[in-house]
Amino acid sequence: MKRRIGSLRRRLPRPRMPAGPAEWCAAAVIALVVGSFAIQIISAVVDAIFSTWYIGVSAGVCAAAAIIGWLQWKTAAARRRSARLRHLQLTLPQLDAMNPTDFERAVRDLMIRDSITARHVGQRGDKAADVIGRERGGYVIVVQCKHTTTAAKVASRVIYEVNGTAAAAHGGDVAVVVTNGSFTRDARQTADDFGIHLLGRDELSRWATGEASLQQLLRLTTPLRRWRRLRHTSSRLIHHRPTPRHDTLRP
Repeated sequence: MKRRIGSLRRRLPRPRMPAGPAEWCAAAVIALVVGSFAIQIISAVVDAIFSTWYIGVSAGVCAAAAIIGWLQWKTAAARRRSARLRHLQLTLPQLDAMNPTDFERAVRDLMIRDSITARHVGQRGDKAADVIGRERGGYVIVVQCKHTTTAAKVASRVIYEVNGTAAAAHGGDVAVVVTNGSFTRDARQTADDFGIHLLGRDELSRWATGEASLQQLLRLTTPLRRWRRLRHTSSRLIHHRPTPRHDTLRP
């Protein structure tokens, strides 16, 4: 049966772009006819709905119920996912074995584990952001992920890119670059100048294994309202100095 279906598919003509002015004209005429027919159908359906008041009310109630149901399903799914990831722990070898996209999703899951509403946005043209999250305190966290299989170092060019888009393009309050590798000296200096947080291999290990949450690593303890007032007078992102060696976060 599968072979017969596959043979039938191979025999069917495959769609292609029009070739030449004649085919383009024919395609335009067909599109015009189909579009006109679709508009007539939609107009007839709308007239039928609103010609009688109870049909319109019923349609509105059904639409509202569908929207409410979808929102409830989405909320329940988010809660289930958060509960599933509550005890997530990853090791550096596991992170090293991932491809870049899986690494970005792992960072998203670790943020969700830490009660941060996060979504994966990394793709071509992502404007130097792979994950964007909102922390319960109100912080919008923009994360750029850099995965490496050769223990490479992230250069300062990445820091400049993140600094140029984190707040302007994504509305971020906090910008983070996370890697399973390390950072060059220029990258660290540039990040310190711009107020961008860096999570290298050591910090990533502490975060992924559950030794410290992202909020602890970034020290997001200052009330956000004060920082938002400062953003109107300064282009710098929120930045907290690294935790000293004697800090209670250390074991």
